[in-house]
Amino acid sequence: MENSGASVVITHHILDDKQTEYEKWLDEIIPITQHSTGFIDLQIVRPIPQLTFVYTVIIRFDTIHNLKKWMQSDSREKLIEKAHPFFRKNDRYQIKSGLDFLFNNETESNSVPVRWKQYLVTWSAIYPLSIIIPLITVPIWRFLKVPANHYVDGFFNSGIIVLLMVFVVMPNYTKLIKKWLYS
Repeated sequence: MENSGASVVITHHILDDKQTEYEKWLDEIIPITQHSTGFIDLQIVRPIPQLTFVYTVIIRFDTIHNLKKWMQSDSREKLIEKAHPFFRKNDRYQIKSGLDFLFNNETESNSVPVRWKQYLVTWSAIYPLSIIIPLITVPIWRFLKVPANHYVDGFFNSGIIVLLMVFVVMPNYTKLIKKWLYS
């Protein structure tokens, strides 16, 4: 669906001694990306120092058309060319519609599970988080003197749940059930 939003998951394998230069390059490309038509937001998952060298960048746009327009733009192409000496492997990315990026699995040849399985997996992951996170955080908010407000509590709790879903739960959960998910 054209208006359901689109995400791109970009992985950059950076040479050990080029992370500082790559970080400077990110400072250059991020503002240009943010001013592209249809840009919504982006997240950067940085490597663990002294352990990994892969940067993962997730960028969301309002439509697949606007996302592809940015990914194929001359501006991005020139900046990727500039960063090429920092890469251990070439610039790799996958464009996904909606929430497909949560089910990103490079070993499954970029396939995406059927929607009903995505629904069940997402629901089964969000449900326990939606019960557990408020039990943990609401007492913390009250201890920090944040006034009791259903909307404020919901705002912070949903932010924590989404953060956990994108960066912790779904990457591990989908690996655990990948045989069923991709069958």
